[in-house]
Amino acid sequence: MHPASLSSAEFLAIALRNPVNTELLHRLRDLRIPQCHLTAGCLFQAIWNYRSGTPVDWGVNDYDVFYFDDSDLTEEAEDRVIQLVSEATADLGAKVEVRNQARVHLWYERRFNAPYPQLRNARDGIDRYLVACTRVGVDVASGELYAPDGLEDLAAGVLRINPLYPDTRQFEAKARSYQDRWPWLRTG
Repeated sequence: MHPASLSSAEFLAIALRNPVNTELLHRLRDLRIPQCHLTAGCLFQAIWNYRSGTPVDWGVNDYDVFYFDDSDLTEEAEDRVIQLVSEATADLGAKVEVRNQARVHLWYERRFNAPYPQLRNARDGIDRYLVACTRVGVDVASGELYAPDGLEDLAAGVLRINPLYPDTRQFEAKARSYQDRWPWLRTG
């Protein structure tokens, strides 16, 4: 991988070197959860770890799974999916965080003291990540990579604020957190 370039195939090959990512994609596919995506740090951190020469799963605290089901917006319905995933992945020894993106607007403002728009699909949730190059997800059903900003900044380690989420204070804190772990990352 050249530091400033990364194809979708290269991204997936590196991210899937983490055996938990590979198993999650396989097991989640069998569960047939609507609009299910593996997303966030378990994916983009693999790229930064690979470039840094560290194990691809180094520093991964949890594995984020987004799905979208607006047929039942109750907490109980989401809890049933969380339990289903928990049972299917218990032997992996990994913390798997499952969230129905159709429900986020119902609790986000109460928890984070900021408004949150009602989303239309799971990818809308990925689109809301604070750092643009971290907006990546793998569609569980198709195995396709979703990366609305492309992969150039991710490969080059350039951190830019997501224009959909213009809170510069949060961005600066998040960028510093990433730079503490991968000092070669830079803001752009």
